[in-house]
Amino acid sequence: MKPTLFLLAAGMGSRYGGLKQLDGLGPNGETIMDYSIYDAIQAGFGKIVWVIRKDFEEQFRTQILSKYADKVPCELCFQSIDALPEGFSCPEGRQKPWGTNHAVLMGKDVIREPFCVINCDDFYGRDAFMSIGKFLSKLPEGAQNEYAMVGFRCCNTLSENGSVARGVCVYDDQHHLQDVVERTEIMRVDGPICYKDEEGKWIPLEENVPVSMNMWGFTPDYFRYSEEYFKEFLSDPKNMENLKAEFFIPLMVNKLINDKVATVKVLDTTSKWFGVTYAADRQDTVDRIQKLIDEGVYPSKLF
Repeated sequence: MKPTLFLLAAGMGSRYGGLKQLDGLGPNGETIMDYSIYDAIQAGFGKIVWVIRKDFEEQFRTQILSKYADKVPCELCFQSIDALPEGFSCPEGRQKPWGTNHAVLMGKDVIREPFCVINCDDFYGRDAFMSIGKFLSKLPEGAQNEYAMVGFRCCNTLSENGSVARGVCVYDDQHHLQDVVERTEIMRVDGPICYKDEEGKWIPLEENVPVSMNMWGFTPDYFRYSEEYFKEFLSDPKNMENLKAEFFIPLMVNKLINDKVATVKVLDTTSKWFGVTYAADRQDTVDRIQKLIDEGVYPSKLF
């Protein structure tokens, strides 16, 4: 069974200043997600699903979905802050979405095969899709509790325009993930890669330490676990009182690992991430895409 690519496209780019998911960066107006979808199709993925906000569905269908109508099966699902389990209601005053794993939950009715979750505004690269596509395609029919994530080498994920937030991965000798430690500020400091700790000190990181870029491989049983744990999350008063509390994918993954419910294989990749974390990243991203076209990695016009 061919795996599905599941793109998280419901967020606003607050630091970027707009809907960066729809920003044309390729020579013919291609978005970053267009390159991800092209790479995924090359890697053997058979369906594309997006989770978006309902209020830009029309623009999304016109600008994005229409490109793929005759090339690959496509589906949309929608994230909203009031999409909660029975018995729960959205706290008054909350405006922020419930986070990446809540967004993943929105796909439970349209995804019934192994799937890869990615951010729509990160450029992951061909090798990364080949790696996760191979893992998911080799899973036996009905596989459960065997997941994966692509661990990008930290040195391949930095921005020249400021610090980045990354999940630093800890894994065992079988490359099974043990923990994802969120580091909210990572950058080069006088040469070495460093992260800022809780006391404001810069601590060195190894160049090739694997970090999460939110590229995960799951099977449909993951939805069931997520539904169950989301109820626990919402039952915690501090998560309901904090109007910015979020149900993140690493939170769910860490629970499954710690409870010994599932294993998560850390897959290596030589791909170099880039994206538009900051508005100043835009031109560099345009230039890097053009360089890949000039090198023959991508055609000038994708679709």
